[in-house]
Amino acid sequence: MAKVKPVLGQLNLVSDNPAASVAFYRRLGVDIAEAAIWRTASGTHHVNARSGEVDFELDSTTFAQVWNQGWCGRGDLKGRVVLGFRVGSREAVDEVYADLTAAGYAGLQPPHDAFWGARYAIVEDPDGIAVGLMSPISADLKSVPPDV
Repeated sequence: MAKVKPVLGQLNLVSDNPAASVAFYRRLGVDIAEAAIWRTASGTHHVNARSGEVDFELDSTTFAQVWNQGWCGRGDLKGRVVLGFRVGSREAVDEVYADLTAAGYAGLQPPHDAFWGARYAIVEDPDGIAVGLMSPISADLKSVPPDV
């Protein structure tokens, strides 16, 4: 069987103030539609914009601790980056995660079925950068987002 080759598909910034980040990136020229901003009573928590073939996303430090258990309870998330790599299947997320962690790289978030409908995991590169591994999204596997 051929080794899975993930493809860079996402740049995710973890922001202490996503609303301020939206204003900055809009001023810079990034097209961020209002419909692409997820807010709750506690504020802005997720933003998704597309730039060419790469998804550009912003997440609050609070929300990042929901989808990355390796960051739970940490206060040093401001300005953190998550590089997102796409793989072709849900099984491939588990395969790539297992390969990288077996090679000694730290696992931050083991593979799981995420509420947005993808299989998702996170490993840490040698410089401490979070690297997400995500399967295609399956609409029938989506669930209610967490209360953050």
